Amino acid sequence: MDEKPHFATDDDAIPQVCRACEARHGGICSVLNGSQLAVLNKQSSKRTIDPGTEVVGQGENVNSYSNILRGVVKLSKMMADGRQQIVGLQFAPDFLGRPFSRESSLTAEAATATEICAFPRAAIERMISDTPGLEHKLYDQSLKELDEARDWMLTLGRKTAREKVASFLHLIATHIDPEADDGCTFDLPLSRADIADFLGLTIETVSRQMTKLRKEKVILVENNRHVTVPDIDRLNEAAGND
Repeated sequence: MDEKPHFATDDDAIPQVCRACEARHGGICSVLNGSQLAVLNKQSSKRTIDPGTEVVGQGENVNSYSNILRGVVKLSKMMADGRQQIVGLQFAPDFLGRPFSRESSLTAEAATATEICAFPRAAIERMISDTPGLEHKLYDQSLKELDEARDWMLTLGRKTAREKVASFLHLIATHIDPEADDGCTFDLPLSRADIADFLGLTIETVSRQMTKLRKEKVILVENNRHVTVPDIDRLNEAAGND
């Protein structure tokens, strides 16, 4: 039997490295066609970043944007007197950066071993102009981050210490594996001091509430950082969420 001739399609232009990339399916690259991915791939570079390493500093000129491929990035803001506050976390496949902003208003630092795919600012901004779907995807992420920031305002302003710690654990659990519906396991991406900073609590209070949640078997903890959530609904309830 004669083989049917293969006609080239736009999907054939998708670089092999993009086909296996999670950000290709869930991040901004999901709205780009094969030809656009091929163009972007030629200008992109993958970087592995050690925990505690700064990706971009507050006030620095922005020359590139990134997709987070793996790991957790900590966002923080510094005041004029040197005090610093953690204001957010980003996970794969989030887009790291603010299009059309020439200066970073935040410091982004790898909280865990992190892998990013970086591309020049000019290349992304050109694609935004030519690709309405890309602009829409970035707009959606901005709205998602705004909604999450408002939810976090409620957490910080109204929840008890137990609910705050449970909310933090729920945030990590649901973002590290959003598809999990029967529990999950992860390493804490922040130190106890950073968790306390993020939640507006003392280190002692964070440790005390973690111990209580562990004794109630809402979570299981090994080696002080490795957390298992047997039932995500119980954790959600402990967080005071709807």
